[in-house]
Amino acid sequence: MSVTVLDGCTVVTVDAERHEYAVGHVVIDGTRIRSVGPGRFVPTGEDADVIDGSGCVLTPGLVNTHHHLYQWATRGYAVDATLFEWLTALYPVWGNINEQVVGQASAAGIGHLALSGCTTVMDHHYVFPRDGGDVLGAEIAAAGDVGVRFFATRGSMDLGRSDGGLPPDHVVESIDEILRATSAAVETHHDASPDAMVRVGVAPCSPFSVTTDLLREAATLARDRGVRLHTHLAETLDEEDFCRERFGQTPIDYMESLGWLGGDVWFAHGIHFDDKAIQTLARTGTGVAHCPSSNARLGAGVCRTRDLLDAGVPVGLGVDGAASNEATSLLEEARHALLFARSLGGPTALGVRQALEAATMGGARLLGWDDQIGSIEPGKQADLCLWRMDTLAHAGIADPVAGLVLGTPPPLDLALIAGRPVVRDGHLTRVDEAELAAGAVAASEQVRAPVLTG
Repeated sequence: MSVTVLDGCTVVTVDAERHEYAVGHVVIDGTRIRSVGPGRFVPTGEDADVIDGSGCVLTPGLVNTHHHLYQWATRGYAVDATLFEWLTALYPVWGNINEQVVGQASAAGIGHLALSGCTTVMDHHYVFPRDGGDVLGAEIAAAGDVGVRFFATRGSMDLGRSDGGLPPDHVVESIDEILRATSAAVETHHDASPDAMVRVGVAPCSPFSVTTDLLREAATLARDRGVRLHTHLAETLDEEDFCRERFGQTPIDYMESLGWLGGDVWFAHGIHFDDKAIQTLARTGTGVAHCPSSNARLGAGVCRTRDLLDAGVPVGLGVDGAASNEATSLLEEARHALLFARSLGGPTALGVRQALEAATMGGARLLGWDDQIGSIEPGKQADLCLWRMDTLAHAGIADPVAGLVLGTPPPLDLALIAGRPVVRDGHLTRVDEAELAAGAVAASEQVRAPVLTG
């Protein structure tokens, strides 16, 4: 096992005591962090690859907690639409995806995320056209090629338009099909070990695209298998109206009645939670994946981040699907989370370190991976990002964390995942970026063609 030292950088640990070292070092032994400390590294006589981090800030790798990778093939659609209008426009296009499209779109999307400092990628995939092949396996393979840590969730929809749901009937599945496929996905891909690179969760899409029976059965399956639960919730006021009209309950009360709250559950968006709902989330330990850029792009509203954190609700960040957030940068989500929180609650509503924490340890907590990733501590996985802060955009800035969160995204000098370089000098190390871009073009053209010619 090789020893690597990141030396002379500013170290922002995001550990429980929030240790920071203006000049510090981190020693990595194989896939894990051996030690973290202030000052320059003092050689011990053993062979070590010492990397000079002068002029850089070292952070934990960023953790994405909500995404739809297949949407990389459908960016730029319905750019001035509401969420429901956007979904109505895109569902027919998404019905054309298959294993090849998802593999190409996922590789491009994951590669882009890695280049922006995201070392753990979560994906919520819920569109499974018949004869589309193994689309979930395709994105897991793409993650392995790029080299990121991956949390795949097997999503689903069983409430088609003819039954009062939003998605067209040809992209929904039966409950039996969904449960069989979800169980198989967990059996095939989920790794609960400390060194896992792939984990799997259970993730019916949303209250307006799945039935009550599916939600109830999915929760039972997930807990029987010991995996986590995820879905969209409280993203729009239209969803609130849908739940009240169809179920006679608010979205949070509806989910609680089905056993969908707890420390093993996190919801995407969570914009329209009232005070009572926030207290319910806090009481049950249920988390929220805040997706500020997508929420703004769709005009859905602004999550009450400060209120959630004050109540003790676990909060992480998500880029959401690339069709509703074409930038797809988790570091940008940290900046937007801070700015939007302050636009609602004033200059103290969210601090720069709280925003970085949401992008790292907060996300790890949502995924149930906080014992292994999310902070720079001895014994944890060496998932680390070394950001260059001595270029024109950031040179001389008094607070490097402020520069990281409030400034333009700095160059990523190095990203390590399990101690292995995935990004070096701003480029991917394991895959060819030009090939990823060409694949993204091919995927986009393939899903678009049937729509244009149909």
